[in-house]
Amino acid sequence: RLEMHSFGVKVSVIEPGYFKTMITNTKILENNFLSIWEKLPEETKASYGENYLKEFLATFRKMQKKYNSNLTLVTDCMEHALTSRYPRTRYSAGWDAKLLYIPLSYLPSALTDVI
Repeated sequence: RLEMHSFGVKVSVIEPGYFKTMITNTKILENNFLSIWEKLPEETKASYGENYLKEFLATFRKMQKKYNSNLTLVTDCMEHALTSRYPRTRYSAGWDAKLLYIPLSYLPSALTDVI
């Protein structure tokens, strides 16, 4: 964004929260993750353990239930950024982006790691 400023190009950053899309499709991501897991050397699998795999997949499934399906929140940000005379520098789409990621971005890294 800053590199383009000297060329007179205004860049807006759109930071969406979690939304239901093909990129976040649980079945596709799980299949990809399991495929990668199967290709790992046995010593790597052993160091992570089977519990890691089970807990990761369980957490992943829980998270997807909270994904937002209203993609207009993102496309509205895009539309505003493209058509506004004075677009904002940053757009946050979704409640999770506004209530979680913005406040976390102001905290020290050590504290965000704990959270």
